[in-house]
Amino acid sequence: MSRRVVVTGLGLISPLGVGTEPTWDGLVSGKSGAGPITCFDTEGFSVRIACEVKGFDVGPWLSPKEARKFDRFVHFALAASHMALEDSGLEITDENAERVGVVIGSGIGGLPLIERTHSTLVDRGPRRVTPFFIPGSIINMSSGLVSIQTGAKGPNSATCTACSTSAHAIGDAALYIKHGYADAIIAGGAEGVICPLTVAGFASMRAVSTRNDDPERASRPWDRDRDGFVIGEGAGVVILEEYESARRRGANILGEVLGFGMSSDAHHISAPAEDANGAIRVMRLALKDAGMNPEDIDYINAHGTSTPPGDRIETLAVKEVFGDHARSLMVSSTKSMTGHLLGAAGGLEFAISVLAMNHGVIPPTINLDNPDGENDLDYVAHEARDAKVKFALSNSFGFGGTNACLVIGRGD
Repeated sequence: MSRRVVVTGLGLISPLGVGTEPTWDGLVSGKSGAGPITCFDTEGFSVRIACEVKGFDVGPWLSPKEARKFDRFVHFALAASHMALEDSGLEITDENAERVGVVIGSGIGGLPLIERTHSTLVDRGPRRVTPFFIPGSIINMSSGLVSIQTGAKGPNSATCTACSTSAHAIGDAALYIKHGYADAIIAGGAEGVICPLTVAGFASMRAVSTRNDDPERASRPWDRDRDGFVIGEGAGVVILEEYESARRRGANILGEVLGFGMSSDAHHISAPAEDANGAIRVMRLALKDAGMNPEDIDYINAHGTSTPPGDRIETLAVKEVFGDHARSLMVSSTKSMTGHLLGAAGGLEFAISVLAMNHGVIPPTINLDNPDGENDLDYVAHEARDAKVKFALSNSFGFGGTNACLVIGRGD
């Protein structure tokens, strides 16, 4: 069995805004979501900047008492899922509940709650550890609580593949629908780990930017002066549905999942392979799954984290896969504005690609002032661009060498 899979709803929470509209408005205006870290004291840290979500309130979906049981990433997943359901108009009823699933992952999960609970254990003893600690911090609670709240009784799982997490979640969800396990799935990812352990860990790896005095210009994919990514937080959740089912209920079809690819570098715990083999293969696999040729793609929402090796190797991969057409492609990294949402990045960027197709606008890569010699594609530098996009591709690459790629169409 193979069925068409379409996108009917989007729910976004990002450092540019809470909701799809403010996030999109921030993107097309070239706004940076980066600033000084406010959620903990960064004295003594070499990295003091991040892309925090401002003004988020989980109150519409959880009471204060219930909210305290769950870590921030679960709050984000729950809120973004309800936003996506509202956007899609999909109602989960007794009749369809067993045909609606949830696949929402997180790259790191409840590290802030783990950090706080460990302090409680050390300072106050084991009897003061809350019984909600484990369920409140485990990664699959991002999908579990959404299922509980919405009543979705179909497939319920959570991916965890580092920075490829939510791209894999969307790809897995599409496969479940294609093969008949469900007719609709709430899919994506959430991350909320701007906390001392995370910042210290990434800083120790020298993976993140130390441009502390100029945070809005710190994330600068493909720029000669890039020095690492900026940690972000938020969620990107979409509603995927079987095409005929969506059409019958009169859903507004925003796009279609045409292809999904997965690969592994089998190379290093954090660095991409120098020959870009994993990235090359994953894009080719996604195109093959979609039954498309490289020259069919109009736009790539790149992984584009702003790390020196990562950006260079992704450009190399694009050139290898797309050949002469690489010069005609529009490629941008929205992480230049949102920062790197880690496990939520792929979900957010998949949704951004869908929005780009629907609005006929390509979000820019900001801060690209001095492209280095090997990074010489059309990165839509500085300003958004009006452009018709029929087919787009979204890349996500993660620690451990895990890669995911999604090909998206307009769903016409």
